Amino acid sequence: MNERALWTHHPARAAVRPPIRLVLFSHPMPSPVIHLDRVTKRYAGHTAVRALSLDVPAGGVFGLLGPNGAGKTTTIRMIMNILVPDEGRVALFGGPGTGRELSGRIGFLPEERGLYPRMVVLDQLVFLGEAKGLRAKDARARAGRWLERLGLGDWATRKVEDLSKGMQQKVQFIGTLLHDPELLLLDEPFSGLDPVNTQVMKDVVVDFARSGGTVLFSTHIMEQAEKMCDRIAIIARGEKVVDGRLGDIKREFGGRHVMLDFSRDAERARPILRDRGLVARADDSGASAEVELAAGADPDRLLRGLVEAGVGLSRFEVTEASLQSIFLAKVGAQAASVPASGDDRA
Repeated sequence: MNERALWTHHPARAAVRPPIRLVLFSHPMPSPVIHLDRVTKRYAGHTAVRALSLDVPAGGVFGLLGPNGAGKTTTIRMIMNILVPDEGRVALFGGPGTGRELSGRIGFLPEERGLYPRMVVLDQLVFLGEAKGLRAKDARARAGRWLERLGLGDWATRKVEDLSKGMQQKVQFIGTLLHDPELLLLDEPFSGLDPVNTQVMKDVVVDFARSGGTVLFSTHIMEQAEKMCDRIAIIARGEKVVDGRLGDIKREFGGRHVMLDFSRDAERARPILRDRGLVARADDSGASAEVELAAGADPDRLLRGLVEAGVGLSRFEVTEASLQSIFLAKVGAQAASVPASGDDRA
């Protein structure tokens, strides 16, 4: 008789069953690609970054946001080990190694562009590729493909100094991608670009993230971040004030917001937008406005007031808060004044 039968038919065990053992397997959370643990950096008595803790998970686009002088560039330089924190710790890819030591896995686009002006564009990119460990032949082939994709194929044999500022920026952007990095660090990547070239570079960044790469980019332009980022952190005067998923941040911020686009007589809306019984806050851009309704205020009352005042509206939309309004609410007062620093680009 087999063991199961013995358990079933033995008189002393007829009412007894073998104990059922449940084995639960837990899957550890993956390590963040970037982990900052209370990092601090000081310049000549000024604290550019103060006890900043941050986790950037693998995959997606993470926005490091803040006004000019908030500490964004200093933070990225510490991640890359260009600067060493005075306090705290930086960890990358869940293991040992600094940004310099792991640079083969990272594509870094600094705010300051660093191309050799008298070098031929294609030769410049081959040089950058070789610096990341590529063979010259492979670097040349990859550079050619990227130049074509970003609309610079006809400029491959021209000198860097012959290119416009925006074109040079795209060349350096290509240099960050040649070696197929896992992580992109982009410091104000769209600064100075026209809308067409901004869109081209945005498409590349989004495709990179969709293919499993991780992007951290800094900007003070909220519209860019809102369109691209899964997660954000906002810092002001070196300290973190907001951190998390963009959707969660918007829900937690709460409030009822109305987006307005004026088609005529926008000036007639100004007295209504100043009515604090109806409007708690208004970001008035002239031809458009974002309004946060006062507690208990009815959006229908706002609409009625605008129509009765003769304001032409092409848009009246009740919606969640924009990232711009959250940014202004969190750091508006601090952004208006930037303390003197040993590094004005902090």
